[in-house]
Amino acid sequence: MFKRILIANRGEIALRIIRCCREMDIETVVVYSTADKESLAVMAADRAVCIGPAKAADSYLCQDRIIETALLTECDAIHPGYGFLSENAEFARKCEENNICFIGPSADIISKMGDKQSARQLMIESGVPVVPGSQGLVETAEEAAEIADKIGYPVLIKASAGGGGKGMRKAFNKDEIISAFETAKSEAKAAFGNDDMYIEKLIINPGHIEIQILADKSGNTIYLGERDCSIQRNNQKLLEEAPSSVLGRVQADEMGRTAVKAAKAAGYYSAGTVEFVIDSEGNYYFIEMNTRIQVEHPVTEQVTGIDLIREQIRIAAGMKISYSQEEAVVSGHAIECRINAATPGVIRFLHFPDGFGVRVESHLFEGYEVSPYYDAMIAKVIVTGRNRLEAIRRMRRALEELIIDGVKTNQEFMHLLTYHPDFIRGTYNTGFWEKNHSEIEKWLQEGFKAT
Repeated sequence: MFKRILIANRGEIALRIIRCCREMDIETVVVYSTADKESLAVMAADRAVCIGPAKAADSYLCQDRIIETALLTECDAIHPGYGFLSENAEFARKCEENNICFIGPSADIISKMGDKQSARQLMIESGVPVVPGSQGLVETAEEAAEIADKIGYPVLIKASAGGGGKGMRKAFNKDEIISAFETAKSEAKAAFGNDDMYIEKLIINPGHIEIQILADKSGNTIYLGERDCSIQRNNQKLLEEAPSSVLGRVQADEMGRTAVKAAKAAGYYSAGTVEFVIDSEGNYYFIEMNTRIQVEHPVTEQVTGIDLIREQIRIAAGMKISYSQEEAVVSGHAIECRINAATPGVIRFLHFPDGFGVRVESHLFEGYEVSPYYDAMIAKVIVTGRNRLEAIRRMRRALEELIIDGVKTNQEFMHLLTYHPDFIRGTYNTGFWEKNHSEIEKWLQEGFKAT
């Protein structure tokens, strides 16, 4: 097992990794920017090293500086968390070249699955269902128009190296495809330095289901149930729950086995997520694989009792998964709400909800300054119940108890969302935000009191 791990991240995920390492008797080194010098992660780690100014490009994305810090502090491994360098094949390769274990899959696997068109082709060859689309990269807008005519509108133009909704545009007819292609291509170049594009048939308002998998270097691969991540705003998730209310256990297990097939086809090891869309008729299609720990991983932990960060570290150290497929049993229901800051500012007063079945992951404390330089998410509220209705009621109670004074957040919106009939019925899809956000915003403006 590792003696010392460097954590190349910040915020709540850095704290989550530090806590796990402490339980495993592993020392931690955290790198930080000047904006994070008084963060909880800096206080909690065994050692903290400043690697640059506030902007991520000058600190958390500085690969050589992070590698150098790991070498100077004699770290055995680097945990990248999520975001930043977590799916950067070049960084993983540099770790390998410097005899530092990258806690995640190999650089080759990250590269293979990070290129969405290559991953798509691999899935086709492996018999995993994919959304109809282009057979290879699409070079020009004119070629895009020809392919769209063949597969039929609407279509989704996607960056091969994309993520987080960037480099992605919809086209509903011939008049839209040229401008949509050029816009997506330019955005992909700016965001990822790679403007390779491909096209898929756009499935209108599908469900977004992801399967959590664990795979070790000995070839053992298991799935740990599914998460429904369909409530999104601009392709950014707002709420996740497990299990999905739209899947029966037979289909959920079938999707789990398909995810295992996808992981094995890639030669995958570590924690990972295989993402699918599911149409109104129940047909599901592979869309991508995330080769890292997910923001919403606590949802799966709550319904399986499996510590995913611990398993991820064990696998990186060459150990086998601690659980068999038969032991990866889903029990109860869990929901996670992401609390996002709409403004920067100093936290004047803070109270997190507590009590039975409530878990909060956050890096906030009174006096903490929410920076404008990083992701807007400042807390995750996770609840668990015996069933979905109990979990919903517990989430309402938890959000009512939550107090974050000093910055404007989406807390009230998320609270009212849990009262919306479409959410309560559990039949929602990725069209939830577009269909319902105006109504929920109206409730806020009118001072609606949920009862």
